[in-house]
Amino acid sequence: MSTSKRTESVNTIADSKVMTKYKAAADVSNTAIKKIISACKEDVKIIDLCKLGDAAIEVGLSTQYTKDKTISKGIAYPTSVSVNNVVCHFAPSAEDPGADQALKNGDVVRIQLGTQIDGYAAVAGNTIVVGASAENPVTGKAADAIAAAHYAAEAIQRLLKPGNKNTAVTDKVQKVAVSFGCKPIENMLCHEQKQNDLDGEKQIILNPAREQRSAFPSCEFAPYEVYLIDVYVTTGEGRTKSSSLRTCVYKKTNTTYHLKTKVGRMAYSEISKKFGNFPFALRSCEDERKARMGLIECTKMGVVQAFDVQEEKPTEAVAQVTFTAFVTPNGVERITEGVAFDPKVVQTDKKIEDAEILQLLQTSTKIKKRPAKKEATDASKEPAKQ
Repeated sequence: MSTSKRTESVNTIADSKVMTKYKAAADVSNTAIKKIISACKEDVKIIDLCKLGDAAIEVGLSTQYTKDKTISKGIAYPTSVSVNNVVCHFAPSAEDPGADQALKNGDVVRIQLGTQIDGYAAVAGNTIVVGASAENPVTGKAADAIAAAHYAAEAIQRLLKPGNKNTAVTDKVQKVAVSFGCKPIENMLCHEQKQNDLDGEKQIILNPAREQRSAFPSCEFAPYEVYLIDVYVTTGEGRTKSSSLRTCVYKKTNTTYHLKTKVGRMAYSEISKKFGNFPFALRSCEDERKARMGLIECTKMGVVQAFDVQEEKPTEAVAQVTFTAFVTPNGVERITEGVAFDPKVVQTDKKIEDAEILQLLQTSTKIKKRPAKKEATDASKEPAKQ
């Protein structure tokens, strides 16, 4: 094997062992999110759904890579359940305000979770409406938002092919959202994934603020890359604000700083050993009270990032589709999923009319290989007779 080929395969899905770990993590995430979706019924509490998701991941991981004890396994994103105008990052502890909120029929629920095996993560996120069915379909703003998120995700999957640029994704997603009277939520990012890193260098922004549009770095997708696609659309203006709900999701950063307090050092040590570089919920810490105290210094000094709970206006609807995708020479493969989009259940009176977008959605996620040129036969190589 040449040096370039060997370098290409290290820690990427060009190595079949790496691809297998990603897919094993995806199997766990897919099973867990479907379990939560099935449990989203009237009177079920948010905290119980969060615990159910985390437990499902742990159970799923218990049967993966059991012989190799050196391989790390765990939650890559804590189970979050964000209802109605609470947009994202709500993964509460039992005592947090809002944790014991019970679902009601008609609630729009966004679920997100992730699994990692050996640092290779698979994240899934989906939106459902409690009590919805073909007999009791979703209509109005909720249907518009869910349809917009679904078709935006479909468009992105087709645009991730090698050689395409992130700017094309930004433009097409905005066109899809507008078709349903929606906007992508401003400044939300999709990232390239790498081992132990959900926030890789290459990024896609779906709705840049005016000052970001020209300054946001352009990049080109390449074979054997992995992306975390995070689609959030709203029927509102595309802007959210920090919620009054308490922050409950955090992630260690690459910033280094000698923490001054003992409780801060203890919290940082537990985070480093237990969660590594992946987001975690405070409920997963051994002592939540001490961890919260320690996180005050950790977040202030930038060694830990806080994922504040975001919210939209109560009159608007928000939908999410999140998935991990492989970019390969043969096309784009989505490895995580939630519940399939069903137009009988989600009934919007809006539709995509842009010819360019319609054509894009009709294309395959696979890449057709050009047939190899046939070599000339011996007879054809002979010079013509005079």
